[in-house]
Amino acid sequence: MKKILLALLLFAGLAVNAQHNPDDQIMSDNWDIVGGVDFKIVKDTEMLAVFTDKIKKYAGKPFELEGYIVPIKDGMKQTKFMLSTLPINQCFYCGKNGVPVMVMVEMTEPIKFTYATIVVKGTLKLNSGNAMDNPPIVLTAAKPI
Repeated sequence: MKKILLALLLFAGLAVNAQHNPDDQIMSDNWDIVGGVDFKIVKDTEMLAVFTDKIKKYAGKPFELEGYIVPIKDGMKQTKFMLSTLPINQCFYCGKNGVPVMVMVEMTEPIKFTYATIVVKGTLKLNSGNAMDNPPIVLTAAKPI
């Protein structure tokens, strides 16, 4: 599972070159802010997020996103998951659709898995460490709204 998470994070800042139903893709100003993050590869085992001034303004502040749950653990109740601009059933793992922008979400209370979009609000945390080990963008203490 860690390898899947790392692969997702490697491409989290990339635009989707997808063959998907465009009606399913979530687009918003907040996703544009998150999607502006770039990555700098330092060596084979180290990659650093390069945060824009725009996203840095929101660090440590409340931030809201609508998206699709991408579980990182089994179970119908999720407390820690990736939030994506595309639904999981559009198979961005298969290599045809690319990988959409994603953010790690840490909920205060478990939320039931759904294929529908959810809206969450939490504190935006930016991790400047190695993105191969930790997600660069996290919504902490998140709650559904």
